[in-house]
Amino acid sequence: MRYRAPSGHHYFADRGGSGASILLLHGFSGDQSTWRRLLPALQRDYHVIALDMLGHGCSDAPADCASYRMEAVAQDILALLEGWGGARCHLLGYSMGGRLALYLALRAPARFLSLTLESASPGLATAAERAARQQQDALLADNIQTRGIDWFLAHWQSLPLWASQAALPAEVLAAQRAQRRRNRPMGLANSLRGMGSGAQPNLWRELPRLQLPAQLIVGEADAKFRRINRAMAARLPHCQLNELPALGHNCHLEAPEVFLQALLSFLQRF
Repeated sequence: MRYRAPSGHHYFADRGGSGASILLLHGFSGDQSTWRRLLPALQRDYHVIALDMLGHGCSDAPADCASYRMEAVAQDILALLEGWGGARCHLLGYSMGGRLALYLALRAPARFLSLTLESASPGLATAAERAARQQQDALLADNIQTRGIDWFLAHWQSLPLWASQAALPAEVLAAQRAQRRRNRPMGLANSLRGMGSGAQPNLWRELPRLQLPAQLIVGEADAKFRRINRAMAARLPHCQLNELPALGHNCHLEAPEVFLQALLSFLQRF
């Protein structure tokens, strides 16, 4: 179902199950359906809210980049949560969704019961790194709009970040490609421009003040994000780090049962 935020933008959310709520935020080029293999188990004990991020899936894809900035999308999500009853909820974010989830937890900690981040980061630490990444993201965004979604799919899946997915069943990879292909070029391009790693605030300095219980999940085969998450874990006061053997960047796609076990063993503490 689509819900209107105070900004005027509409967000699609799939809501189901009962119990304490958990909000799921997908990664770049995903949508709420990327969590589908987790939903039956999660919905047995939780009210699950799987959201399409702005520019993705069935949510709006506005033409102005400012709408996609992290602070703007965070305000939309907090308002939607208030409209859905306002109770505190658990928060799970993957990759880009994890960066947004961390921002939400830091800006509105009273709204959440716990935080789980999968293959996420607090952004880039220096202005030089952020400027270089903004240029890189701007070039990719321009190519997505000028060269189209099929060019993007071929380029994106060729990145070393996804090397661990080569052994996945053909039907899993086909479903992922079909899901990504449903996105609109403008939405993906503006999501990069507004909420890419170079555009988001540097959250590294804020980590020590986060008092929410947090779990960081990362694949052992994802060397870059394993280093980032170890550094994050050292700065977060109430944090457990869970490195999942033999998995890459998208743990919940590569091994949903293993990911679920890690997630549920953490959530069931509350």
